[in-house]
Amino acid sequence: MNRSEGLVQRRTHTNSSTNDKTNNSNNGSDCVTNSDPKTSHSNDGTDEDIDSKETRLTLMEEVLLLGLKDKEGYTSFWNDCISTGLRGCILIELALRGRIQLERVGLRRRSLLLRKVLLKNGSPTGDVLLDEALKHIKETEPTETLQSWIDYLSGETWNPLKLRYQLKNVRERLAKNLVEKGVLTTEKQNFLLFDMTTHPLVDSGSKSKLIKKVQDSVLSKWVNDPHRMDKRLLSLILLAHSSDVLENAFAPLSDDDYEVAMKRVRELLDLDMEAESAKGSACEIMWAVFASFVK
Repeated sequence: MNRSEGLVQRRTHTNSSTNDKTNNSNNGSDCVTNSDPKTSHSNDGTDEDIDSKETRLTLMEEVLLLGLKDKEGYTSFWNDCISTGLRGCILIELALRGRIQLERVGLRRRSLLLRKVLLKNGSPTGDVLLDEALKHIKETEPTETLQSWIDYLSGETWNPLKLRYQLKNVRERLAKNLVEKGVLTTEKQNFLLFDMTTHPLVDSGSKSKLIKKVQDSVLSKWVNDPHRMDKRLLSLILLAHSSDVLENAFAPLSDDDYEVAMKRVRELLDLDMEAESAKGSACEIMWAVFASFVK
């Protein structure tokens, strides 16, 4: 198997003041986790959660960190998937923090991607990118589907009235967050015709732990049931794949471990996202984002 070919074929994506609303619109899904990366612990049992003082990263920051070249400090120029992948991360992060949810199924059961995104809690998260996306959703809900929001936040729409919803300079803003957290630094590099701000890695320990967490999730700590996996970790695996950066986490593996990891990621990608979203306390927006990228 040629490891340079990456993972399975992906579809590049083309296509508080509100408590009363929260109580009235709750659709029964349980998305909320101890999700503040600055103050809380993840519940996936990973070693890095032992140290409460450790730097906490958002889902978007973790995906970007996997995609950044350590010394060069930028993502691959050939990666045309990470932009939409990061928007998917933003929507999942908002759901995990209890800010948004999908509308009720109703008598006529509609697919995940056709159901509207609803505001669940409009209070700020403290993260500028998340709050900007939340503001857009708050202004327009409940008229847009999750698929539409991925398009709008990415700027991939022919409707000029929707272009104002595009989140701009997302990678640069996430990189600056990582600089503030001491994971990256800022440099200027000359590329013959232009200068570019880059963000090389300075805290190799944070990225090493992130890579180990991803590797362990599909190897030594594989649970063979997505609903027993930590929601944030499951999202990281599938959104890293959709962003074409998961290969970077698997590159150091031996050939045998690489084969096993690939097989298990494919098992996750082959799940019936509609069916999984209806199980137990599944986070429907999380599964809807997955569905939008793997359909």
